Amino acid sequence: MSLRITASRLIANSRVITAKRALSLASRATLRPTAARQFVKPMVATRGLKQINFGGTTETVYERADWPREKLLEFFKNDTMALIGYGSQGYGQGLNMRDNGLNVVLGVRKNGASWKAAIEDGWVPGENLFEVNEAISKGTYIMNLLSDAAQSETWESIKPLLTKGKTLYFSHGFSPVFKDLTHVEPPKDIDVILVAPKGSGRTVRSLFKEGRGINSSYAVWNDVTGNAHEKAQALAVAVGSGYVYQTTFEKEVNSDIYGERGCLMGGIHGMFLAQYEVLRENGHSPSEAFNETVEEATQSLYPLIGKYGMDYMYDACSTTARRGALDWYPIFKDALKPVFQDLYESTKNGSETKRSLEFNSQPDYREKLEEELKIIRGMEIWRVGKEVRKLRPENQ
Repeated sequence: MSLRITASRLIANSRVITAKRALSLASRATLRPTAARQFVKPMVATRGLKQINFGGTTETVYERADWPREKLLEFFKNDTMALIGYGSQGYGQGLNMRDNGLNVVLGVRKNGASWKAAIEDGWVPGENLFEVNEAISKGTYIMNLLSDAAQSETWESIKPLLTKGKTLYFSHGFSPVFKDLTHVEPPKDIDVILVAPKGSGRTVRSLFKEGRGINSSYAVWNDVTGNAHEKAQALAVAVGSGYVYQTTFEKEVNSDIYGERGCLMGGIHGMFLAQYEVLRENGHSPSEAFNETVEEATQSLYPLIGKYGMDYMYDACSTTARRGALDWYPIFKDALKPVFQDLYESTKNGSETKRSLEFNSQPDYREKLEEELKIIRGMEIWRVGKEVRKLRPENQ
């Protein structure tokens, strides 16, 4: 692959970025930040919620600066967060809330793997670690962070405990949106809210510890008290969000399921495999095929796209790479769009939910899952990747 960023181009773009940053900072009093200037690091200040133009559409964005720690503690001073489940999200959100000074109790099955993991992370049985029902009885906010399948399986025992005055919290719209399949139908007499961090719970935790924050969406299912939106915005910051935007339960679950099966995981894995296999079939060595398919993408190009955008990549790459990319991206888009349309329809009509529940509810699903993952681990591309990663200077 000939997509190489030249030193002169990087220097030139660096000067442009520096100039833009200076202009942005100088005019911050009169200009709102726009999507076109996303790579400019914002000033550290308490600015309140903002109306931001995202490519022509104006949206409201809430920031961590809107909810400093003192304000969070005041807002939640009479509340107990009963966090149910200690998987990926439970781990990240629970520890972040605890570090923020909120009153948090954790509810998991006694002496199970999660119970033992929680003790290792400093949760104390009888103090802030309880079995599920006891934790719910103590909580004013019931944060259901069990797996989607487990939420469905435990709902009949949890629902009677969701008494008036409590607030029910989700981090995924899966269960209530697809209630015909999950049988999770939230009570109508309590606030029901959602905060969905856009990353794994491990990332939620690591970014929080670095003093940064994950981006998250929030939504409201029921607003009985009239304060549900404010509750969700505050809790989003409490669990480790850096900025938050509003959505609906339906849009959150559809975009999430669609995205992870598409560009985030399934689609990108399929593209990696296809490109790698064609290179190997045409006589390229395993190391060359992996480096041109995965290593350069993840270590060189994707971080720059994440930091500056795809338009920056087109502007900064070699003329040969630019010409080829401009010629081929419409071909890929036209070929892939029908697949994405089918995927979205499968998400929206509940087919993906049904398949997920059926598989993840099987008593031997972990063993079956391990067999599928074993196939992926055994693929040449990922065995090669394991060796390539050892060659990175930081791993020497």
